[in-house]
Parts: sequence; structure tokens; C-alpha cells
Amino acid sequence: MGMTHAAITSPATTALQTADWRRRVFALYAGVRVRAAEDPAAAHAYWTMTRDELFATHPASPILPEDKPGFTGLSVTPYDPAWRLTAPVVQAEPGPDGAARRLDVPTGTDGVVPFELLGKVVLPGLGSLDVWRLASYGGGLFVPIKDTLAGTPGGTYGGGRYLLDSIKGAWLGHAGGTDGHAGGYDDGVGELVVDLNFAYNPSCAYDPAWTCPLAQPGNMLDVEVPVGERTPH
Repeated sequence: MGMTHAAITSPATTALQTADWRRRVFALYAGVRVRAAEDPAAAHAYWTMTRDELFATHPASPILPEDKPGFTGLSVTPYDPAWRLTAPVVQAEPGPDGAARRLDVPTGTDGVVPFELLGKVVLPGLGSLDVWRLASYGGGLFVPIKDTLAGTPGGTYGGGRYLLDSIKGAWLGHAGGTDGHAGGYDDGVGELVVDLNFAYNPSCAYDPAWTCPLAQPGNMLDVEVPVGERTPH
């Protein structure tokens, strides 16, 4: 749930631990999507419980070793169905040169990670959020978010949070699927599920060794988003 991390022991050990972390996160979100089809609140409880366990016990956890003995769980607000939305992705207009807007993010060990602006989702009463496409091997969607609680005491993480990072499995799918799973495709497009209760902190909120892409101007909302993961204890 972050972009990259400094070596924990040997590079090979770190790579294997990170690969297992990502496998576990993929499995977590697969379970979330299935549960959310029947009961989004139950899916959120499962998400919170499983992440608490991962952060507390997994060797690739971003929780620092010295912080683990006092770790009692992530700071996540109770589920509020009013913050579960669906929205189509409005395609971005190309730039003057006909190309998509590009964002290049330097990272600690992965070099420069390129993103291209795919479009945006409009959230009634809240604003809009840019939807980015990872423009390298693996592809995927990326939607960070930064609200007006960012950096405030007891608020949200100052650098913003993530809603979607599908290359690591962190996404809630599409609405209106007909394949028996939450987030399936009906006509290949559908509406993106934007459930702000699932906004989570990037790993750099816990460990400065991580280098994480943060919210750009198009991913900032001029409102408070009081749900989701809050500032770490």
C-alpha cells in the first residue's frame, strides 16, 4: 500500500516479503468486493480487521519495528453509507500536443514512475477527483485524495490518502456488474465505485523510508472527508 520501501534485510528477502504483502492485499480487496455486493459495512469491517492484522504481523508492514509493540490498530472511522458513491470516469481532454497529461513521480528504488491522466470522477456536493493511469508495466488506476482535514490535529494524513491503487489490488470495482461479483463489468465500462470510507494512508505516513506519490491539485477536495483512515496514532 505504498510505492517502494528501503531494504529490510537482504534485497531478495525484502522482495519476497513485499511480493507476499501485495498478494495478501490483492486477496483482501477481492474479499472486500464480494462482501460489499451484499453489505458494504460488513466489507468495511473485514477490511479494517484484516489490515490491522497485516500491519501488526507482516514483515513488510510499514509500521516501524519500534512502533509495533504499542500498535493497537489503525485509526479508521465507523462505516457511513452516505460516503459510498458511484461515478463514471469522464475522459480527460488531450493536451495541446494531443497527448495525455503526464505525471512523473521519483521513487526511492523504482526510479521514476510515470502516470497519465485518464479522466476524472465527479462527486456531487464534494468536487471531482482526477483518475490516473499507471503508464508502465502492470498498468492500473490510481486515485489519491486530499481533503481539508489533511494535516489538522486528529484529521487526515497531511500528504493525502489513497482511494484506488489497482496495481496493488486496492480498488472497489465497478457498479452494476453482472458476473456475480461486486465490481464486475456489465458493458465493459460501468461506473466506478468511490467509497470514501475506504480511503487509506500511504505507507509513508508510517515509515519515512517509503516514497509515495501524493495528491496533485486535481485530487484535492475543498471539503472535509471525515471517514476512512485518519492520522496515525
